[in-house]
Amino acid sequence: MTQPSNDIRSLLRSTETIAVVGASDNPARASFQVGQYLIKHGYTVWFVNPNLDTIVGQPVFPSLLDLPSAPDIVDVFRKPADLPAVLAEAISCGAKTLWLQLGIRDEHIERDAIAAGMNVVMDRCIMVDHMELLS
Repeated sequence: MTQPSNDIRSLLRSTETIAVVGASDNPARASFQVGQYLIKHGYTVWFVNPNLDTIVGQPVFPSLLDLPSAPDIVDVFRKPADLPAVLAEAISCGAKTLWLQLGIRDEHIERDAIAAGMNVVMDRCIMVDHMELLS
């Protein structure tokens, strides 16, 4: 289901916290660039990667279940095979929205997330949408 721009704009305006799952400390990676952009634009960003301790001086959490509170958005930079586990953690931690980055669509994940009461955005880049709709 394609999200209308007005819905995305409203979602981004009401968001305070974003968990970046699959975050990287490599500046060439999209997850690093998106995380930096979101921080620069006032969001609280929690990086999630079980293999890292810090990214740009911020703590990295091993899973969504280790976050200090429920994130408004879980922004996923993981391969499709990892989506069921990410969704299970997102549901368990009380996340409001599951955001799948460009190139990632999964109707089963979408259906299960919606059934759990979450919003879903698929195949979109949160940074691009923010630049186009709010900058």
